[in-house]
Amino acid sequence: MRRIWTGCLLALLIPYVVTLVWSGSIRGEQQKQMAVVSGKRIALDGERTGYVDAEEYLIGMVGRQMPPDYGAEALKAQAVVARTYIYKKMGDSDEIKESELGITYIEESGLEKLWGSEKFVEYYEAIGDAVKATAGVVMTYEDEEIDALYHRASAGMTRAGDEHHPYLEPVESRRDVEAENYLSVMNWPAETFVSKLKELGEDTELAVSQVPESIQMIEKDGAGYVGKIQIGNHIYTGEEVSKALGLASSCFTLEGYEGQIRAVCKGIGHGYGLSQYGAKMMGEEGYSWEDILNYYYKNINLISS
Repeated sequence: MRRIWTGCLLALLIPYVVTLVWSGSIRGEQQKQMAVVSGKRIALDGERTGYVDAEEYLIGMVGRQMPPDYGAEALKAQAVVARTYIYKKMGDSDEIKESELGITYIEESGLEKLWGSEKFVEYYEAIGDAVKATAGVVMTYEDEEIDALYHRASAGMTRAGDEHHPYLEPVESRRDVEAENYLSVMNWPAETFVSKLKELGEDTELAVSQVPESIQMIEKDGAGYVGKIQIGNHIYTGEEVSKALGLASSCFTLEGYEGQIRAVCKGIGHGYGLSQYGAKMMGEEGYSWEDILNYYYKNINLISS
């Protein structure tokens, strides 16, 4: 099956123009690179003008989304995730404004500042290779690009999607517990806790005297993320409370602790779709980027758009 897929992929990549270019922008060294021209472009706006090919744009995009030392297969998977997002936003067009993507283009100088000069060349080449290796490939479900949701690390299992996201089925991602900052603990005085919740702007009469006694978990999903929680006389979603308190995810517990309110939180991000840390570990275990994407997104097709 993999041989068949590889042959189809190579055939589908024929429309892409592959050229050799020389770049002397990195420390004055001449570097031979492969540039893939997709025919799809991003119109820069704001203080900058002009266009950037979607494949070139992806280098900066992936560079901001995933740690560049997560390994080749994880980077390739993230490149497909990012490309799917762009192409879905584009629809039937071959062009889109940067502002419509909600992402700011980051150039080589910005990436060098982000990563540091010592690692810049290594990281830039790693991400560039990942983009080139997956040139043009996107994820589709029933002939439409999917909402390629991703997060840094799940709470040990990813979350099920709704009826509009049937390809988001819960899968185990056990090694996410090894991710840096997987488990976080935060404490607040009751006054601060109540003040943060009131910043949500909800019509609630929550009083300091009501916490922590009035905190009641109402609903959690199968992966352990909070669906609904009652605090005082108001019912919040897990995402609302997570945002108000600055938690790393909505997989959390709240309790009284030494006169304060304590939150114990697992995972990093919303828990839907690709776990980046899980992708990193799968890559290290020998799985390919195709394996990774088909594990975290079910019943999808990998096609060259």
